Amino acid sequence: MNPIELIGRFFRQFWLKYLPNKRPNPVFPETRDKITPLAREIKPHLSYPESTQQPKPLQPELNWTEPDQSEPDCCPYCSSKNIVKRGTRQKKYETQQRYLCNDCQRSFVPQLVKGKSFPLKVILDGLSFYNTGYTLAESCKFLKENYGLEVKDSTLSEWVKEFEPLCRYSRVRPYGLKLFSPHQVIQTTHLYHHQVYDFSVHRGKLALLLQEYKNNKFDNLREFLEAIQGECPHQFFKDGLRASEQKVDFSLDEVIIREKQNFATRLAKLLLQAVSDNKLRHKSLQDFMLRNDSVSVAVEVPVYMEEMDIEHMQEELKFKIPVKLDKVLTGHIDILQLRNGAVHILDYKPQDKDKRRIKPVTQLTLYALMLSRLTGLRLYDFKCAWFDENSYFEFFPLHMVYKLKERSRKEQPDQIRMDFKKEDTDAIQNNL
Repeated sequence: MNPIELIGRFFRQFWLKYLPNKRPNPVFPETRDKITPLAREIKPHLSYPESTQQPKPLQPELNWTEPDQSEPDCCPYCSSKNIVKRGTRQKKYETQQRYLCNDCQRSFVPQLVKGKSFPLKVILDGLSFYNTGYTLAESCKFLKENYGLEVKDSTLSEWVKEFEPLCRYSRVRPYGLKLFSPHQVIQTTHLYHHQVYDFSVHRGKLALLLQEYKNNKFDNLREFLEAIQGECPHQFFKDGLRASEQKVDFSLDEVIIREKQNFATRLAKLLLQAVSDNKLRHKSLQDFMLRNDSVSVAVEVPVYMEEMDIEHMQEELKFKIPVKLDKVLTGHIDILQLRNGAVHILDYKPQDKDKRRIKPVTQLTLYALMLSRLTGLRLYDFKCAWFDENSYFEFFPLHMVYKLKERSRKEQPDQIRMDFKKEDTDAIQNNL
């Protein structure tokens, strides 16, 4: 080996190691500087063709801090309200507050989901990522970027199996992936109506539900949800009246309100353990149900109705609607579901009491009337309900506006009506 090659080898092996990096930093385009894991995606508006606009994901919530746990109302063992704080429990990734009941002398942690080293919010977000359509590896990657926690694929798979009885969309997830990719399955539009409403539609779930025999008559609902995203009359919602603020004297006669427990109450009880800010309860519950249950197809659906719509229903359908409008009546439906051959309009009302029962009944009835008018569907096919983590109250809006009349018995012309007095009846019985 000649001296020149020896000098070159020495230069490459030793000298470059100690030289400063003189190369300029590469310049990346703007899109390369942004982290783009899709936690809650923003979908393109229908005013732009999908071929020319790509969906833009939201920035992940970095620098996550542990949420504060709300104090429990009562003891889970004896339902006593005589409870006090009793130290904390240090877990691997969080610190939990412990409580002591002075009546039964038992200590407890208010969270229902126990025995988990990861915080409940991380677990629920992992389920939402997976049921949106991402793989186990992609979902764990998003959890790492959002919370800075390493979650293994096998751990997330165990969570999916454990919560499958509640998160029922996992049953039809493979069929939804054949129709839409994870970036396309949920289409979201921001509506600036006095405040920001995130109107979202689960396209995969809606397409699968409409294929069922009981629900194939609701194709008009799909057309409305697609059209309202690009053709929403925003001026109505800025200048009109809100249905939640109207006082309407609907008659509750013949209206049956059933109280029960179902998946909505169970999902609310599960999710609200991980939500510490009361202002985020609605949005968090809507997003979780839209991604994880098997029947919620849309949230924050904008609806409206004019005076001429009320006149049509009063004259043509014989509905009794005690409303006089000088402006357009507007509203946003919290959760819209398709199940058991009916359109369900749901509203989350935390800790609702009997004295407030008339208010959600009125509001939900107006929502049903507006959606029926906009879609052309019969009011007979609608059900309304309000719920919290403890109870679910359901009723038929048709019973609010239309009362069945008692049918009068018609006399048959071929029959002879005979009116007997009491004396004549006694005489006939004596002669027999």
